[in-house]
Amino acid sequence: MKFLAANFRSSRGEIDLIFRAGSTTGDVFAGNGTDCLVFVEVKTRSSEQWTRPAAAVNARKKRLISATAMDYVRLLPDPRVKLRFDIVEVLLADGEVSEVRHLPNTFTLSRPFRHG
Repeated sequence: MKFLAANFRSSRGEIDLIFRAGSTTGDVFAGNGTDCLVFVEVKTRSSEQWTRPAAAVNARKKRLISATAMDYVRLLPDPRVKLRFDIVEVLLADGEVSEVRHLPNTFTLSRPFRHG
């Protein structure tokens, strides 16, 4: 994967990390060799006592991430690109990172994308 941006902001929200994945980057998660944009939400918790960090990405948060991703895509010269939404869970123990989990392709766009 190739890193593109961190903390991308629009009027609708923020995306923690943005990458390009695919045949040109050698990423196996892109699928059929086609390049795609990967929008990553990072969730950090000090405990999983109540729920996993990814559970904090509820329907409302997914809509905001989707809308913000579309704002990013509209900035591209050619917006015809596949999109993927991942979550990264970071677990802390005594203030130190104890575990990192990458959950690829966790959700899809909340609405179809129309450019123009």
